[in-house]
This record gives sequence, C-alpha cells and structure tokens, in this order.
Amino acid sequence: MKDNVDIYIERLTDKILKDASLESPSKDFTTHLMSKVEAMAKSPDLVYKPLISKPMWFIIIASVIGLVTFSVFNSPTEEGLLSTIDLSFLTDNKLSNAVTSVTFSKTILYAAVLFALMFGIQIPVLRGYFDRRLEV
Repeated sequence: MKDNVDIYIERLTDKILKDASLESPSKDFTTHLMSKVEAMAKSPDLVYKPLISKPMWFIIIASVIGLVTFSVFNSPTEEGLLSTIDLSFLTDNKLSNAVTSVTFSKTILYAAVLFALMFGIQIPVLRGYFDRRLEV
C-alpha cells in the first residue's frame, strides 16, 4: 500500500516539475538589491536616546546632595521637619529585629562584594561594546 502511494506521489511530482519552468532573476537584480541595501544602511534608524536625560540626572544628583547635606547639617536637637514625624515603627518591629539578627559568613560577603564589583565593571564594558556595534 505504501509503495503505491510513493509511486503515485513520485509520478505527480514528475508531472508538476515537467510543466514548471525555471525562474531566474532579472539582469539588474543584484544592482537593484545592493542600491536598496545601501540606502537602508545610510538611513539613521537607530539613534541612541538615553532613558534619563542629562538635565534630569543633574536634578536627581542635586536632590540627593541636598538631602544628604540637610541630614548632615541638621542637628537632631533642633526642631526640624522630621522631628515632628514619629518613625519609631520602622525600627521597633519584628521584621527589623529578625533582619538585624541574621549574620553572614565571610565567604558570602566576599562573593557579594566581588559580584557587585564585577557587575559594576561589566556594565560600562557592555555599553561600550553595544555603542561600537550600533555605530557600524
């Protein structure tokens, strides 16, 4: 049964291929294709635009510096904005007591520091790699 089906499929394929003609591209196909490729390569579709603009970075940095200097130079004995708010619930709860009682071995601390260091090195290296890759 399977042999009959295979023979039938082979005869049908031969009949279809006998009627089909060989297709070939036009004579200026390569030049036409290359002109389109060059036009696509010249168009600046990928333009690097950062997620956070430079003015926003300056605002963020200025805010952080302002908060740090305010907290350093504002003595706790003075009546300030934060002295009127009761924040004792942040330090006097079961979760903060449980977290402070956890200790890590030196091996885990070294691994975490090394991971953070390598991560900090890897980001600029990868950014430079992809910037060079997008320039080409």
